[in-house]
Amino acid sequence: MKIICIARNYSEHAAEMGAPQFERGSKEAVSPAFFLKPDSALLLKNQPFFYPEFSHQVDHEVEVVVRIDRVGKSIEERFAHKYYSSVALGIDFTARDLQREAKAKGLPWTLSKGFDGSAVISDFIPLAELGGDVQNLTFSLLRNGETVQSGNTSQMLCSVDRMISYISDFMLLRTGDIIYTGTPSGVGPVAIGDTLEGILQERHILQCRIK
Repeated sequence: MKIICIARNYSEHAAEMGAPQFERGSKEAVSPAFFLKPDSALLLKNQPFFYPEFSHQVDHEVEVVVRIDRVGKSIEERFAHKYYSSVALGIDFTARDLQREAKAKGLPWTLSKGFDGSAVISDFIPLAELGGDVQNLTFSLLRNGETVQSGNTSQMLCSVDRMISYISDFMLLRTGDIIYTGTPSGVGPVAIGDTLEGILQERHILQCRIK
């Protein structure tokens, strides 16, 4: 199973990170940057996240997650919708201090993104139960009861179908692979004792305690 993560897919998040800005439909948007996490990063819902000793700033990034239903390679965008039927909510935990250090040295982000437990995920829900349109899903993240991130998948710079098509040009997509589709603005640090709660289409489907 691959855990594939799309970077900078919401313009306001890119802005808050000081990343280059581009528009929906641009070359950069339709050819999105993405990275991988190992399967050991996966943390199922209601399991605690243990704050790693190697970082002094771990940030939350809430994302809609798509699960691939069938094997595909070089998938045409117009057929991409046939390769998924359910979505989940996830948190891409990022060791921001390690990421800043890696960026300054021109190194990959692996250490800051791929550590154990850094990919929280809820149960998957059939897309049909959520209205059927993957590009019109509202989602949010609460930290200790306060909303810290919120967005709608209509705000994505790169659509789900386009990202599936693009990724499949470079690597075979297998049944069970999951794609974290990007985070809206509002990312921020977590602390030991925090409780995070994720909401998708008004459903409270994710909870994670920081220990």
